[in-house]
Amino acid sequence: MAGNTYDTTAFIMKIAACLQPSTQFLDNSQMLDNIDKQVSDHLHDHWMQRCIDLALKARGQTAPNPMVGSVIVKNGQVIGEGFHPKAGEPHGEIFAIRAAQQTGEDLRDATLYVNLEPCNHHGRTPPCSEAIIQAGIGEVVIGAIDADPRVSGSGRDRLRDAGLKVTTGILEQQCLELNEAFFYRVKTNLPFGIFKYAMTLDGKIATTSGHSYWITGTEARRVVHDLRIGCDAIVTGGNTVRLDNPHLNTHGLSSHSPLRVVVSESCDLPDEANLWQITDTERTLLITLPDRNPQLKQKLRDRKVEVLELADISPEFVMQELGKRGCNTVLWECGGRLGAAVIKAKMVQKIYAFIAPKLIGGFTAPSPIDDLGLTLMTDAFSLVRSQFQQIGTDFLITGYLQ
Repeated sequence: MAGNTYDTTAFIMKIAACLQPSTQFLDNSQMLDNIDKQVSDHLHDHWMQRCIDLALKARGQTAPNPMVGSVIVKNGQVIGEGFHPKAGEPHGEIFAIRAAQQTGEDLRDATLYVNLEPCNHHGRTPPCSEAIIQAGIGEVVIGAIDADPRVSGSGRDRLRDAGLKVTTGILEQQCLELNEAFFYRVKTNLPFGIFKYAMTLDGKIATTSGHSYWITGTEARRVVHDLRIGCDAIVTGGNTVRLDNPHLNTHGLSSHSPLRVVVSESCDLPDEANLWQITDTERTLLITLPDRNPQLKQKLRDRKVEVLELADISPEFVMQELGKRGCNTVLWECGGRLGAAVIKAKMVQKIYAFIAPKLIGGFTAPSPIDDLGLTLMTDAFSLVRSQFQQIGTDFLITGYLQ
């Protein structure tokens, strides 16, 4: 919101106090330079975090584009900010520039912050680099360089060639993580895959009878609903539809609902299911083989369910199809058989494992992942950058598959 200010006085005093013991042999000029640098770094971090917060307002809604937020600051005061709401709409920098221009301020002494390098090519919208130059902005601070080969440093270089001061790498890791799915897709042409499951402490996702409601508590389930907000599609299998009859929506946490995808080889699915309920915001795609259950397929088409027949419905082909549709992030919420197939096909990059402190037992009770074909512990799939947190009475482990 225009008019926001950031008070640096207290921060400068803290920096001065911290520097005093270690700078007793420095002259005043050196000490002031150190203070200026630390104040500048701190302010850059502060405003870049604001860009990230703005970008997240459109979480799950920008694909195939990245999430971008931008802030324009002059004399410690925000004079314009904005974010990219969805593909086809202006980028975050443009909204920020428009807001700043409405204030009537001279932008030559203003600094534009943006979490991702401004684009430098004509797509659905003109290049943001040229808009920044034409607005007369004197300085640009960038969080991360864009991995998209159409940009990839050219936006930064164009700004510098035009005489603007450009700083990069501010909160770089946070900015990279914010758009990790977008970066993965532009490099591989495949969506970023997440496999989520909930299990008991002894590794079961249901009882021996197939009953699974509820493994985790309400707090953990709310985290799952929030996770869905940031995804473009959720994939499940036919067995999950038959046994659990899921909704696979965000349960009111957001007006955005990802595309719900059912993958079924047999197409032996119930006539009535929650996923067959189509609304203005909730859509379902059934991916199946040709010449399977044509009667059901016609019923579903009549209900506005999209039915796609493919000769190969392996995880690779499913992800290729979703990539063609512009999906950045795909969440797999499925049973152990499909989960194992997705992992073996390397269509999953990140794991969300919810663990409830419960014991259900049963040798025949299903586990979250079926046979991966591994016979040696040394061949196990390992997670890197793993994190552990408690959510209500349950626990969540996240990590990336090597």
